[in-house]
Amino acid sequence: MDMTKIELKEFLDAKVVQYNNPKFIESDPIQIPHQYTIKEDIEIAGFLTATIAWGNRKIIIRNAKQMMELLDNAPYDFVLNHKPQHLKSLENFVHRTFNGIDFTFFIKALHHIYKNHNGLEAIFSIHTDQKSTQRAIHQLKKVFFEIEHPSRTQKHISDPLKGSAGKRINMFLRWMVRKDNAGVDFGIWNTIPTAVLSCPLDVHSGNIARKLGLLNRKQNDAKALAELDISLRKLDPIDPVKYDFALFGLGVFEKF
Repeated sequence: MDMTKIELKEFLDAKVVQYNNPKFIESDPIQIPHQYTIKEDIEIAGFLTATIAWGNRKIIIRNAKQMMELLDNAPYDFVLNHKPQHLKSLENFVHRTFNGIDFTFFIKALHHIYKNHNGLEAIFSIHTDQKSTQRAIHQLKKVFFEIEHPSRTQKHISDPLKGSAGKRINMFLRWMVRKDNAGVDFGIWNTIPTAVLSCPLDVHSGNIARKLGLLNRKQNDAKALAELDISLRKLDPIDPVKYDFALFGLGVFEKF
């Protein structure tokens, strides 16, 4: 599909408008953090939901709702104030390979982060550089697992410096950072510029990006993400990840 750069930008900008609106929330996992108003509730609900955001979207939403119920629908309060006996109720949770052992550790790690590292936003804002959040994701993983942990749980946070595209954490960062006049993304983290965000790269967005000539690399990995970043930042240097809505909509809703 050959379009000039201007035509491509106009086409994608129109798709962003089509999908970046409140109707999008109804079928998307972002609806889970939208249940909350306190900043830390939104962060924690968003982080946990993004962590299990792979597979069928209906099942992701159902299981993320169950996660919130297990945290008494007050995720920040639970993370901060839970006692060891409260973690028993998390033991039977399962979403694909993310199970109760992982969920229990995630609560302990988040407790550690909010107690000793000033919360999730602080870790990202300290380690995000002028170009990218990818080093900050690597740093989050280090902090997350600096307390005693089951080795099986490490696979549930990706490390871009080890070649991962980090789809789920990049999606979480879009939710938290992107200033969205349409009311889908939260934009509650003011310490990180939207210009350095990366598009959540998965099978759908990768395939569409290749069809549109935004991406050549075959694998969906960290190198592909860097290539896609360059393409999207040419289209909009200030808010490149708005195009996630276009790529996602074209891939999932339109089977483009």
